[in-house]
Amino acid sequence: MQWLDDVKWDAQGLVPVIAQEASTGDVLMFAWMDRAALRQTAELGRAVYFSRSRQKLWFKGEESGHVQQVHEIRMDCDNDVL
Repeated sequence: MQWLDDVKWDAQGLVPVIAQEASTGDVLMFAWMDRAALRQTAELGRAVYFSRSRQKLWFKGEESGHVQQVHEIRMDCDNDVL
């Protein structure tokens, strides 16, 4: 996954993420990912975020059952937001 090197990670090794509903474009949530979360998201096809409060990976839907299936990953023009 060479494209991971194109992401402009912040000083804490994180990148902000905006999750949208694929069919409507509605914003579902704002979260953060570290490199491991983004790699797992791409590999699994479901959202994995980094919890800054718990300092660990957060598999969206793990507790609530509201899993986010990932259809596409896009970066903004500066490569500092997903």
